[in-house]
Amino acid sequence: MTFDAYDRSLLLLRTLRPLLEKLGAIDPKLADQLRRAAQSTTLNIAEASRRSGRDRRNRFRISLGSADEVADTRSPSRPGPVALDVAMALGYLDELATAPALELVDRVRAMTYRLCH
Repeated sequence: MTFDAYDRSLLLLRTLRPLLEKLGAIDPKLADQLRRAAQSTTLNIAEASRRSGRDRRNRFRISLGSADEVADTRSPSRPGPVALDVAMALGYLDELATAPALELVDRVRAMTYRLCH
């Protein structure tokens, strides 16, 4: 049996791979932050799936926070550093290249939000 939130977060990592390669050549620190946030999203979803109660919800909240760091698609006035948005604002990546990742991160965020509430 598969866990859809985990599967989508893995797909997000695969989708980010070419963006990370391009970003790494331009801004290695931002690429590293993006990579770590995306990895944390997946790792915390996996860990939460083996937990119960408040600990489970907390792991999903951590995963949601990490997904927010990848890209927060909630509103134009974003509350914190979001790696894909920063990369686009600096001209490192364009909207066309990031669109599939933005769509996936939005889906992962929605799923983890529902799992922790």
